[in-house]
Amino acid sequence: MNNRLYKLMNWPRIEGIIYSEEDSPHEILGPHAAGKSVLFQTFQPGAESVSVITEDGKKHKMEMVDEAGYFAYLLAGKIPDNYEYEVTREDESIRIKDAYQFKTGLTQNDVEKFNAGIHYTIYEKLGTHVMTSGKVQGTHFAVWAPNAVRVSVVGDFNHWDGRMHQMSRNAESGVFEIFVPDVKPGECYLKADPYAFGQQLRPDSASVVRELDYAWKDRKWMKEREKKQQENSPVSVYELYLGSFKKSDTGEYLNYRELASEIVRYVQETGYTHVELMPVMEHPLDASWGYQVIGYYAPTARYGSAEDFMFFVDTLHQAGIGVILDWVPAHFPRDTYGLAQFDGTCLYEHADPRQGAHPHWGTLIYNYGRPQVSNYLIANALYWVEKYHVDGIRMDAVASMLYLDYGKNDGEWVANIYGGHENLEAMELLKHLNSVMKKRNPGVFMIAEESTAWPKITGKVEEDGLGFDLKWNMGFMNDFLTYIGYDPYFRAHHHNELTFSMIYAYSENFMLVFSHDEVVHGKSTMIGKMPGVLEDKFANLRLTYAYMMTHPGKKLLFMGQDIAEFKEFDEMRETEWGLLSCDGHKGVHELIKDLNKLYKEKPALYALDTHPEGFEWINCISPEKCMVSFLRKTQKKNDTLVVAVNFANAEQEFVIGVPYEGKYTE
Repeated sequence: MNNRLYKLMNWPRIEGIIYSEEDSPHEILGPHAAGKSVLFQTFQPGAESVSVITEDGKKHKMEMVDEAGYFAYLLAGKIPDNYEYEVTREDESIRIKDAYQFKTGLTQNDVEKFNAGIHYTIYEKLGTHVMTSGKVQGTHFAVWAPNAVRVSVVGDFNHWDGRMHQMSRNAESGVFEIFVPDVKPGECYLKADPYAFGQQLRPDSASVVRELDYAWKDRKWMKEREKKQQENSPVSVYELYLGSFKKSDTGEYLNYRELASEIVRYVQETGYTHVELMPVMEHPLDASWGYQVIGYYAPTARYGSAEDFMFFVDTLHQAGIGVILDWVPAHFPRDTYGLAQFDGTCLYEHADPRQGAHPHWGTLIYNYGRPQVSNYLIANALYWVEKYHVDGIRMDAVASMLYLDYGKNDGEWVANIYGGHENLEAMELLKHLNSVMKKRNPGVFMIAEESTAWPKITGKVEEDGLGFDLKWNMGFMNDFLTYIGYDPYFRAHHHNELTFSMIYAYSENFMLVFSHDEVVHGKSTMIGKMPGVLEDKFANLRLTYAYMMTHPGKKLLFMGQDIAEFKEFDEMRETEWGLLSCDGHKGVHELIKDLNKLYKEKPALYALDTHPEGFEWINCISPEKCMVSFLRKTQKKNDTLVVAVNFANAEQEFVIGVPYEGKYTE
């Protein structure tokens, strides 16, 4: 070996490279000035020979200084702007660019904001990003793994060999980075990258390099969105699961682009203002319906690419339809290729299972108090709004976030610093997210599925509320479905379950929901919950929807329920559209169309939706008649609606008072 070359070699760190124990490989590999010469070093496991080819076309054979495949060469002069390696293995030679000639690194500003949990576009720095460094095209990789000894990128481009592209640690942030030349969109890499814009379709689990490149055409919708999504705007939501809304003739999933036209046609025909999609983020298990997410930044490959999903949202917007996404920050699955023990430690979850695990769901709980974890989640919600133009985020299982003892027995949870069961860190996360969302994206709905009486869910953050715009009204749903499920003969004894919702109707800004949760796992479908013979079931269901539409609150109905499906929701089958050829089912669908039309045309049904002045009982104290009557009002006298509802399942005549003298139109 060249004596001068030998003296320049840092043998302990070279061993670190060879045995994968080095976390700053850029300080060793690549070209480095050595006096008036340049020292080239590269690790090419299994290579028989390596040469440096400089920009003048000259080939310089490197010396193998370790038989594991470590090569070095001392070249007189300055570090060249461009060079390549020629690597020979078993008589096959390839030319490659050196990843270690490119400097990487988060800026100090990026590091400080990420460490403080306030880097709201951190997804533009972490994950993979196709870019040009100098004049070289490639992909930049970055991952937060502060407790890892060493991190490598492995993928299609290096034969899945972890020795090839070892990443460099940013000591202040715990982020590992590398720029790999010639890696193009569509190439796979491991493991499941928390910030990956794409992932493979199950059962494959690699991340996929993706670019988010789409020319949006929804400017009119985006400009008018804030006016359409105010506190007292008409909002009627069609909740659906993309995988079973409609399938191909062979039973396969439709692409996002194919689904877009089908859903626009149906939603416009039926009169909904918005759709709400069960989670579209990548998930391994179909039966989870997307509620156990692995790829928070990746639209599921079941229905196509990121650009395909952008087309989906764009198409709905151009048709005047808003898009709300279900989002799951409450828990994540234990799959070893995902976030669980991500860097060999409990990085995203708590180490103590009493804090970091849901015993009944078998999932893990985020460590909301760790700034980089809260940053991950907050930036993700912003990502779907700002990159995919979605109009609302419906947050799943908020109660499980707020209560430390949710679903747990004594001894299975740890109290907060005050000895209580409130999760103070989750509260701060929710307030932080909702306040930032309003500042950056006014007019976007933030909706909580919260099943308890936690106060001020929709209260302003400045007034110690959590800052949501809407809360799912689980009380109305449970009480009403209990009431309507009784035979009309017995309803008189349960009148309070019908009227109780108005006692607390203005404690929060509510959305009335008959969601997917109510039509699965043996609970029966909406029509299946109705009492009586078939004719009675249809009558009770029509009554249910009419009452919901006239009751204060935004509206949500799950797919299949607006055509009165008797089969419970099943992610494996498509909606039973053939039922629309039957009179009873078609009648329910026609009613939904009429109700949505009425709802949007009559300001009394929404203009004072969150104000007590918009509602007044006429009669709520006639349980023996199984009836109620009330007013829905605006500030204009002529807009007033009188609503009379007969739950007796028999013809009755009512005499009710009205607020104004004159003629009333039915």
